[in-house]
Amino acid sequence: MATAVKGMAQPAPTENEELIAWVNEAVELFQPERVVFADGSRDEWDRMAAELVEKGTLTKLNEEKRPNSFLARSNPTDVARVESRTFIATEKQEDAGPTNNWMKPAALKEEMLSHFRGSMKGRTMYVVPFCMGPITDPDPKLGVQLTDSEYVVMSMRTMTRMGQTALDKIEGDNFVHCLHSVGAPLAEGEEDVAWPCNETKYISQFPATKEIWSFGSGYGGNAILAKKCYALRIASVMGKEEGWMAEHMLILKLTSPEGKSYHIAGAFPSACGKTNLAMINPTLEGWSAEVVGDDIAWLNLRDDGLYAVNPENGFFGVAPGTNYASNPIAMQTMEPGNTLFTNVALTDDGDIWWEGMDGDEPEHLIDWRGEDWTPSSGRDAAHPNSRYCVPIEQCPTAAAEFNDPQGVRLDAILFGGRRADTVPLVTQAYDWEHGTLIGAMLSSGQTAASSEAKVGTLRHDPMAMLPFMGYAVGDYFQHWLDMGAKGGDRMPAIFLVNWFRRGEDGRFLWPGFGENSRVLKWIVDRIEGRVGAEDTLVGHTARTEDLDLANLGTPLDDVKEALYPDPDLWMEDIDDSRRYLEGLGQRVPRELFEQLDALEKRAEEARG
Repeated sequence: MATAVKGMAQPAPTENEELIAWVNEAVELFQPERVVFADGSRDEWDRMAAELVEKGTLTKLNEEKRPNSFLARSNPTDVARVESRTFIATEKQEDAGPTNNWMKPAALKEEMLSHFRGSMKGRTMYVVPFCMGPITDPDPKLGVQLTDSEYVVMSMRTMTRMGQTALDKIEGDNFVHCLHSVGAPLAEGEEDVAWPCNETKYISQFPATKEIWSFGSGYGGNAILAKKCYALRIASVMGKEEGWMAEHMLILKLTSPEGKSYHIAGAFPSACGKTNLAMINPTLEGWSAEVVGDDIAWLNLRDDGLYAVNPENGFFGVAPGTNYASNPIAMQTMEPGNTLFTNVALTDDGDIWWEGMDGDEPEHLIDWRGEDWTPSSGRDAAHPNSRYCVPIEQCPTAAAEFNDPQGVRLDAILFGGRRADTVPLVTQAYDWEHGTLIGAMLSSGQTAASSEAKVGTLRHDPMAMLPFMGYAVGDYFQHWLDMGAKGGDRMPAIFLVNWFRRGEDGRFLWPGFGENSRVLKWIVDRIEGRVGAEDTLVGHTARTEDLDLANLGTPLDDVKEALYPDPDLWMEDIDDSRRYLEGLGQRVPRELFEQLDALEKRAEEARG
């Protein structure tokens, strides 16, 4: 049995010949000093963490305050997803569509191979086997990432079911092949830097062969290839081919005072409160919420409905703005430790800090660049896209179902962006087709999660999937319509929400956070047929009398204004969306334009 791997003194911990042959090819290509199969154990984590602390990549945090937790500071040029260097490689450009950067697979591979050759010299190549979703799934979705980054191996241990248990599930080549190098080879005797990376970056997806190749970045979704690259870009292609969906959605379990549970998925662009909603702490008495997932949902149609599984095993959340008021559950999830922080600030007593954290601003910090910081510095101490990476199992409200390969049956799907006007607080779509248009029209104020965004401008983000579709956007919309047609009345109801409406003076009209449970209760009441709604141009919009507003402390007029869909503003949105959808090419389904025409007609009638 060919279990010998070049660069390993001992036999590989697998007898899978196809896997070993692929690893050996990669050794020839990358030329690492040695090869290590990651086993996912605590010993491995401790060993890597100690090595990275010694190297200066990680800072060990105060063991009493943050047990087994570490802070990484990245290179200032490597702090977010790089959308301009993210490629979908298909033979025909129209299969990648107008929203993706495209190259032919052979040309892209040739270009990347020239960078990959020898890129791991002087480094260790880690073989990281992982499973997406619960390891107990009878039909597991598997992957293997080859990487020269210990930070990635540590992150993958938190974010996926990683190690020997996943390796034992892999048969033949039934796994997604992921290659990753930070692109910083070391000459003999050369001193390493704390955060190796390369000015040239590629994050490449090959849908036909289900491969992911990434070069030059050690950061987040560029390097932790199980996350956006596999769980959304490649999985969305698999879903289209196999009849399921991979979506950028939270999954929430909500239980009523009567003890009945409901499951809600929600698509929100970056920094629109997705994690806060997934971890909501309901203010309404008797209601409780549990988190199944905070970022990604894989949706499968079964005999009795649409089921959602969270393919991830951890949270990779944006740190700034997270506190015990906005998201107490996230803060409590980090309390037991075992957290990898990236680009947050360091306090003098070895704890972490970021903008928007509870308590007084510290008088002195080491900022995310490793420089001294005081309140008079005039700059952020933590990077706006700084992150915490923590296991889901530490979450006090983690639903047991997050480990169930069957997933949870969805009662509702929410779409929501960050809109100061136009979009009402909560509306139910008239039907699945109308809901698909609502998702396709989704737009939001820009955020810091992409390194190239102009913060604050309005950006179209259909289904919150714009940067994550692995194939043409028109085909993606068609897949939504096809799934709805196939599922019929088994499909969940679709709702449009907007927590961010502002008054003319700029104040928020709705308090948000835990008070959003009042909106969730209305959604449940709609599903159960307990409340009416006002049929507006947007859909079945909530009325103030149907919302539970007891002890809210927000003026009724503010709530009324937050619920009002202004037809003049909607006409602007419709014009804007029509231009946008027309710009997405021939493959955008006719049904969406028919839905848009109907919406425009309703808006014209509402104008009178």
